[in-house]
Order: sequence, then C-alpha cells, then structure tokens
Amino acid sequence: MKSLVSITTSSLVLLLALIDTISSLPIIDADDVIEQTCKRTQYYDLCASTLRSDPHSSGADVKGLALIMVRVVGTKAKETLIHINNLLNASPQNDYKKALYSCAAYYHFGIITTDVPVAIDALKAGDFKFAAKSANDAANEADFCEKSFKGTSPLTQMNKLVHDLSAVAAAIIK
Repeated sequence: MKSLVSITTSSLVLLLALIDTISSLPIIDADDVIEQTCKRTQYYDLCASTLRSDPHSSGADVKGLALIMVRVVGTKAKETLIHINNLLNASPQNDYKKALYSCAAYYHFGIITTDVPVAIDALKAGDFKFAAKSANDAANEADFCEKSFKGTSPLTQMNKLVHDLSAVAAAIIK
C-alpha cells in the first residue's frame, strides 16, 4: 500500500509541475495569429477580414489559415465563373464574347480545376513551395482574364478580388 501512495504522490508532484509550466506559457488567441499572419501579406485588411469572417479560423495555425484562404479563392473563382457564364448567356457584344470565353477557361480549367485543388493537396502534404506556386498561378489567371478585354472589363472587381485573395494565400503559405 505504501508504494501505491508514493507513486500517487510523485505523480501528483509531476502533474503540478506540468500545470505550472503550461500555465506560464503565453496564450495566443486566434486574433493574434490572424494579426501576425496578415501583417506579412500585401493586403492586410483583405486578409484579416476574410480570415476573421470564417469560423474555422478560430484556433487555426498558419497552415490552417492558408487552407482557409485557398478555399476562399476557390469560392470566389466559382462565383466569378458563374458571372462569366451569365454574361455569355446574355449574348454579349462580339468584342466581349472572345474575352469572356478566355476568362471562362482561365477560371474553370486554371483556378477551379487546377490551381486551388493542387494548392490544397500541396498544403496538406507539406509542400509549401508548390502550394505557393499554385496560389500565385491563380493570381496570374485572374490577371490574364482581365487583360483579355484590352480595355473596359465587366469583371474588373471580381478579377481583382480573386487576384488579391490568391496573393494573400501565397504570402501566408510562404
């Protein structure tokens, strides 16, 4: 019986020492992680507002924040593609038609089908260099879409948002 008591007493001392050590560690809340992460991006306000509006960012580490941002890129790209298809269905002027078809390809085959899934898979696998490249590719695809119009574009705001979100995702990943 005495050995049981001494094991319990020594376990209690060890547990108290562990609790003391843990309680002295700094507590970092989700806003601090988002704040520190977004300060390292080109578009702080966009980064912070996007991440703070996602309930999954609470308690996420930097890799988790990067995954959230890449998924947001995918969502915004899908919304942009829907808008492109709506414009195409409305029988646009011929000068817009070719640019809209190009944009549909950039968004569907480039960002939605390739860049976003590759970035997510690479992040999950810990291949941050490849994930950042895919996020940068998505930003480039949005730029290519915008440049296809050679003038006034009905997609300027959406292209800018997808570009900027992609740039933020790439910066977080790096």
